[in-house]
Amino acid sequence: MDLLQDFLNNFDLYALLQLAIRTAAVVLCITVHELCHGYAAYALGDRTAKRAGRLSFNPLRHIDPVGFLMLLVAHVGWAKPVPVDMRHFKRPKRDMALTALAGPSSNFLLALAALGCGALVFKIWPESGGAAFAYAVFFLSYIAVLSVGLGLFNLIPIPPLDGSRLMSCVLPDRLYYKLMSYERWLMLAVIALAWFGILSGPLHICMGWVLRGLCTVSGFPVEILSYYFGF
Repeated sequence: MDLLQDFLNNFDLYALLQLAIRTAAVVLCITVHELCHGYAAYALGDRTAKRAGRLSFNPLRHIDPVGFLMLLVAHVGWAKPVPVDMRHFKRPKRDMALTALAGPSSNFLLALAALGCGALVFKIWPESGGAAFAYAVFFLSYIAVLSVGLGLFNLIPIPPLDGSRLMSCVLPDRLYYKLMSYERWLMLAVIALAWFGILSGPLHICMGWVLRGLCTVSGFPVEILSYYFGF
């Protein structure tokens, strides 16, 4: 009985709701990112992702546990890579680059949509709406921030991030495949840099630029992002 009383006395509903909002936003951002990779590859002639069951709205098919945890803790992370077979593309280098670019692009569009919805909330829902209003605004803001962070992080040209796939268009084949042979070790380096916050400073600056631009386009008050996230 005492243990139950201690739990109730220390129970923080606000922290639990924040965790639920963050988790829902992470699941949404990852699912959209990976789905767009898969659909881009499918549209360009590669059915590998479809056969692997990755053209699915089920987030469990896309979540990588370590990348998911990193998104919750460090706000940068990744999902399970969508399987792609370049041999099915008509123009392998170009189509691989387009497939890779589809993920980050979808995140920027999702961020714009979230901020647009947030701007609409401010117009139709009075700020005196109380806790429900505050949580709705925080959820949409967090989706935007997380989406932009995920999109920018994945554009870093280090295997296996999406940016490395774009390098196939500019690097000679020999150099590109040599770089990809170190994919596992380079990924470990990226995890270390993200975990110890070394990437946080430059990424935060770039996120601020993108988010302020999206706020201008959507009409969402940038002061809200500054209040919640320091942008």
